Amino acid sequence: MSSQKIPTPIRVASVPYSQVYIRHLELPDAEGAGLVRRLQDPEPAGGPRSQQSAWWPPRMLEPDWIRKNSGSFDLMHVHFGFDALDPQTLRQTVAELRAAGKPLVYTVHDLINPHQPDPNAHEALLEVLIPAADALITLTQGAADEISQRWGRSCYVLPHPHVIDFSTMDRLREQRAQSRGDSQRGRRIGVHLKEMRRNLSEQVIEPLAQIVEDLPGCKLQVNIHRQVVDPQNKEYLPALAEFLAAGHDAGSWDLVAHEYFSETELFDYFGSLDVNVLPYRYGTHSGWLEAALDAGTAVIAPDCGYYSDQDASVASYRWDGEQADADSLRHALQRQLSLPYVPGMDAQGRREQREALAEAHLRLYRSLMGSRGVGQPTEPEARQGQTASGR
Repeated sequence: MSSQKIPTPIRVASVPYSQVYIRHLELPDAEGAGLVRRLQDPEPAGGPRSQQSAWWPPRMLEPDWIRKNSGSFDLMHVHFGFDALDPQTLRQTVAELRAAGKPLVYTVHDLINPHQPDPNAHEALLEVLIPAADALITLTQGAADEISQRWGRSCYVLPHPHVIDFSTMDRLREQRAQSRGDSQRGRRIGVHLKEMRRNLSEQVIEPLAQIVEDLPGCKLQVNIHRQVVDPQNKEYLPALAEFLAAGHDAGSWDLVAHEYFSETELFDYFGSLDVNVLPYRYGTHSGWLEAALDAGTAVIAPDCGYYSDQDASVASYRWDGEQADADSLRHALQRQLSLPYVPGMDAQGRREQREALAEAHLRLYRSLMGSRGVGQPTEPEARQGQTASGR
């Protein structure tokens, strides 16, 4: 009786692992899942952190960690967290990978860091990573074109996987499909300011409120994390809190201040909205956008970055860096409220996309590891100008 040789799993030092994007690059079912084994995040120096930053700062990027642990992984795949390093240290990290013979894959999620007001620090790190990487991935063709223009490097264009789990996605999208035929139901447009990180702006709210006021049966809801509007909290922003409270008291919008949503609360929030307007001042891609689409929520995004490249259903408004253009915002909202379909992929489509993404990553890893005798070397299929799903 012949026996089939089982390929050796490729061990990936993933930076990080505990993040939904990375976890959803794995096959959704057990079959074939062992072909890629991503290392769990080492505990950060100084002990475990909060749930929002459990892996921060990532120890795998420390040159010393690579020297001591090079035998535990076959290649490194960097996504987030390198902003914990300065350019010189990051060059040492790359040098240690080279000395150990470990390929480097970098997924370019952000060409501008959404947490930093000055782009120079992030760009200095990109100047290390992008030229040094053995392979580059990004999420949209627009970002790939910019990378090609700026650095002369080509990227594999692989779209963002689902954020919401399949069963919840089915539930939320079914509820939405059933409610679409109800002509009496109100329509809810949402803006979430979260914790007011650097790339968020409240400037979209006032023009949006004026537009919504003219739309019968529509209501604007503004969400924010409680600490930003709590006078007892060190993150309190008094001018913003006063502005949001005044609009709420005047009936221009419903203000909802709350603690960080649990996963269930976040997904139900998306399910409660008809349209989600992203209040971004700058950026590149958005996982928030993908989660909204998973719930069947229409998305309006500013024309900065490559948000509109993430899905054909996304509508854009013009943003000049300081304020939203009201005419384009009105047009975008009218378009999204009249969409004749539930935007985004359903759970089956997302499952198929995730399988394609897992296979594309496996092919890429195998192509890099082929000369080292790990896995079965093949050429990856998803190159610049193509995606894993055609999405």
